[in-house]
Amino acid sequence: MSRAWGLDIRSLLLSLGEDLEREGLQDTPGRVERAWRELLEGYTLDAEELLSTTFEAEGVGIQACTDIYFSSMCEHHLLPFFGHAAIVYKPGKRVAGLSKLARLVDCFARRLQIQERMTQQIAEALYEHLEPEGVLVICSAKHLCCHGRGVRRSSMEFKTAVPIGKVNAMYWEVLNASYK
Repeated sequence: MSRAWGLDIRSLLLSLGEDLEREGLQDTPGRVERAWRELLEGYTLDAEELLSTTFEAEGVGIQACTDIYFSSMCEHHLLPFFGHAAIVYKPGKRVAGLSKLARLVDCFARRLQIQERMTQQIAEALYEHLEPEGVLVICSAKHLCCHGRGVRRSSMEFKTAVPIGKVNAMYWEVLNASYK
């Protein structure tokens, strides 16, 4: 009997009146467990390790990496929320590769989360491990807990922004220019 972190999927399906011998449900308990492990793989990732490979900063400008897709799991309803993150920072002495920025977002998104905390954790990890002059992280997401249940508003989008360090208007200008 497959148990994904104590949840007996077989019993859940039976309580719904489902036939576990039906072809489409025969392997469902195992698929659910594998899906949850993948959806929550952020618990196995370490921000410090992800940002340990860096390169000497060349240039003096602000860097922006936008449209970093993420999916996360609302800790209140265990329903997904998904969207895009943008990272804007002015390097100190070191920079991270672009793939590391995307993996950092996954590190915190692929957990039971709330968007506000996720945005804060991404910004704090960048500030701590890269030591930039300033960092701005913005996340924009759609939450299924508001789309398919509750208020049922499919057009709602939630935005969070966390500036840390010496963040000025230029950070916002660089971010806005990337969306034109």
